[in-house]
Amino acid sequence: MRNPLRRTSMLVASSLLAVPLSQALPPAAEPALVRSAQDAGLTWGPCPEFMPKGCSIAVLHGDPGKPNADVFFKVPAGSEIPEHWHSSAERIVLVAGELHVTYRGQEKVALKPGMYAYGPAKASHKASCVSSGPCVLFIAFESPVDAVATATATK
Repeated sequence: MRNPLRRTSMLVASSLLAVPLSQALPPAAEPALVRSAQDAGLTWGPCPEFMPKGCSIAVLHGDPGKPNADVFFKVPAGSEIPEHWHSSAERIVLVAGELHVTYRGQEKVALKPGMYAYGPAKASHKASCVSSGPCVLFIAFESPVDAVATATATK
């Protein structure tokens, strides 16, 4: 039986080789960007009111009011993130700490630094930062950034 992943990898590799190396590249539309959670140049702002005290968000790229924004989301150690959902799908990589995440109807998952998680649009979830230091997540949103508390979060 053929391996579909190998076939996909070969197709991607062959399409990359289809462009002559001597072909001039157009200039990039914007400069490349590198940020870390410890970057002194980041501006950390508040989270929605229902989030834990000490929670903060830093916009890394894009405009949170428009599609395709990237953020760092930080909560203090021992914080409980109440159940909520987002209009957008979210792509998450845990940068620091240990975060236990539960999507409604699914088993709890323990995220450790470097782990990736995908949250579908409108999927209710809650989390706990169980590490001795803060939990920092990189989150890429497809649609404008929002967080809507569920009824259980506002009780």
